[in-house]
Amino acid sequence: MPVTEKRFQTRMPYHVHDKLVHASELLGATLNQFIIQSALEKAQSIIEQERVLNLTQKDAEVFFETIENPPQPSKELVKAAIAYKREFLDD
Repeated sequence: MPVTEKRFQTRMPYHVHDKLVHASELLGATLNQFIIQSALEKAQSIIEQERVLNLTQKDAEVFFETIENPPQPSKELVKAAIAYKREFLDD
């Protein structure tokens, strides 16, 4: 039978445990449910923050200007594209 769950054990000071128990009781959840849900929410928040690109106003203007009006490719880029096509796309 494949394992579909993992166990997680941790040690914490009593005052931390008491606060977590109190919060979980306020929500009507078990301590385990509260900790899992809280950890998932925090993990999602961190993942979303890492996906966001933070730019200054000037950086954003330069970025969008380059997207809207890209520069001509350099000779090196053209040569690299040709080599790539020969290597991977030509039959």
